[in-house]
Amino acid sequence: MSGRWRVFRHEAGQEAGPHAAVYVSLYALCLLLGHWSASTFEAVIAWPANGVMLAALLQLPRRRAAMVLALCFGLNLASTAVRGDAPPFVWLNPLLNLVQVLVAGILTRRLCGAALDMRRPRRVVLFTLGAALPAVALTATIGVTVAWFVRDYSWVRAAFAWRHLFAMELLGLVIVTPSLLLLARAHRFNQVRQSPLEVVAILGLVMITALWIFNQSSPFLFLMFPPLMLAAFRLSPPWMAIALVLTMLISGLMTLTGHGPVSASPVPYVPELHHLSDRMRQMPLYYGFLLVAAMTALPISAMIAERRSFIARLARRTTTALEQRRRAEAADAVKSRFLALMSHEMRTPLNGVSGYADLLSRRDDLPPEAQTQVSAIRASGAAMLTLVEDVLDVSRGDEPLCLEPFDLEALICDAVALEAAAARAKGLEFVIDLALQPGGRVLGDARRLRGAVRHLTSNAVKFTDRGEVRIEASHVGDRLRIAVSDTGGGMDAAFIPHLFEPFAQSDDSLRRRHGGAGVGLPAAKRHAACMGGDVVLGSTSPAGSVFVLTAQLEALASLPSEVPGEAAPLRALIVDDHPVNRQMLRLMIEAAGCKAVEAVDGLEAVEKVEGDAFDLILMDVRMPRLDGLEATRRIRALPSTASETPILAVTADAMPEDAARCLAAGMDAHLAKPVTYERLYAAIDQTFRAAADREQVHAA
Repeated sequence: MSGRWRVFRHEAGQEAGPHAAVYVSLYALCLLLGHWSASTFEAVIAWPANGVMLAALLQLPRRRAAMVLALCFGLNLASTAVRGDAPPFVWLNPLLNLVQVLVAGILTRRLCGAALDMRRPRRVVLFTLGAALPAVALTATIGVTVAWFVRDYSWVRAAFAWRHLFAMELLGLVIVTPSLLLLARAHRFNQVRQSPLEVVAILGLVMITALWIFNQSSPFLFLMFPPLMLAAFRLSPPWMAIALVLTMLISGLMTLTGHGPVSASPVPYVPELHHLSDRMRQMPLYYGFLLVAAMTALPISAMIAERRSFIARLARRTTTALEQRRRAEAADAVKSRFLALMSHEMRTPLNGVSGYADLLSRRDDLPPEAQTQVSAIRASGAAMLTLVEDVLDVSRGDEPLCLEPFDLEALICDAVALEAAAARAKGLEFVIDLALQPGGRVLGDARRLRGAVRHLTSNAVKFTDRGEVRIEASHVGDRLRIAVSDTGGGMDAAFIPHLFEPFAQSDDSLRRRHGGAGVGLPAAKRHAACMGGDVVLGSTSPAGSVFVLTAQLEALASLPSEVPGEAAPLRALIVDDHPVNRQMLRLMIEAAGCKAVEAVDGLEAVEKVEGDAFDLILMDVRMPRLDGLEATRRIRALPSTASETPILAVTADAMPEDAARCLAAGMDAHLAKPVTYERLYAAIDQTFRAAADREQVHAA
């Protein structure tokens, strides 16, 4: 808050306050009041002229401030000449007044800085104790010392003169200068509205109290403080300054005319002061009253104003923050809807491409050239699906966990299946070493774990040209640890700090060998963190790298094993409004020895379930007439045993909230399109296990 040693304000500062002519007029008025008080009552209550000149020095730019100081010095010099002061004091008093203003101005700028609005109590105190008091003490000491030698003052009279001069001029600086500074920046207090009626009422109360107290000789001087404290707490500092000035004018005039508690105070007899009037010797009590009032009311008013300003700023910032939060939530909702729509629309055609490519790859009557082309289609579809899922992973952010029971070994094998095939196609050895608990069933977020494992395995296969990729998994208690190691070329040490930053790539040149968007590792780390674990770089060297994934997964009791025997073929109901999807699912189901029945929408599915028995329902979500969610609810509400039929959601709605909606509607599992043999069979197995868990819960 402290500033520099300077006399005039910085030219770049914002100008505030009245015109220079106003300061000169106020200064002249203060001189006239001083001369009138001295000639009429032989006493001067206060010397506000220096306070006006100091306010002008602090507020006005350099040229205008210098002009005002020069004019005020000239007016003061003329007034002392007209008053008939002794030759040394004709020029000494104006000079000391100018020195007092300059010293106080320099100290004020040094202690209070460039902000001179006096809205903070600390600035008021620093101005009073650090600027006004030293300046007044300096000039009062010089003036009394000169008078001591010139007029042959005694020690008693010199001490009384110094005390009177010090209190009178300090009172003028302490009340007038802060008041003018506050009034000059009154616009800064407009952020808190005040009722005009309240302002008038409080100012009226202060004036009436001052008139009543100083119109009698009773010792009720202390009763002036309650209305001043009320004004300090309720009014802004500019109005508080006006209240103080009104109090000073009323009390000063009444005291000079011989009214009030000060005039009634006893005057001790001091021989060295017998030539002074009683009123002059009573002034120290009055000065003490005004100084205490000013040093109490102004800081309290500034403190309350600062509190009001803080509350107003806090309210504005709270409103702004709430509005920004509302906009962010709206934008997040729009983003979620966009991601859900794009995911659905991209997965729907991918389902046909990948699914039929998978069907064609299982035919043995295709020529080698056709088999190569089908393999290329499968690889391109898988790459496209991987890219879609990676982008969606980065865009979705940290969403709540979706806990469900699943077979840990089956999930890990399913997550690495595509990468295992890619590794063997590159001539790499792909090793899976699982040390899991008996049964292998856990409770966790299958989507996040599958994504994290897939990202780590994909990177390992991508950056390894020879050797092997090894997956080692162990599950002890509720702690899962998966280490993915490769025999690639390792990583550059300079890139390791940026390893988990989104879209960061060790080689982003035009000649890079490996593709990718740079989102795999950040997504895997975020998934692991949501599951109470982490992904870290275990080691890296030219011989390869090791990434370690940890997660918290609750171990579940294994389901009782079924007694093997001859079973009838399963009957599955395929519900989808796209003929291409129904035909593809039928072919995949029939390849496993199942019988398939088709329904074109949810309404037809409910009708078929009511009239026939099925072992499994493959349910799409977005369908005309009746969607898959409502169809599932109606099936679960059937009074027959058909309500317990296992239902697998097979849909292009792949967002976590989509899976949660499916499970909430009564489905047993969720499979996001596109569909392949491996993913479909794994999802069907998971569906039967979830249905068995549901039946056990109902039975309990």
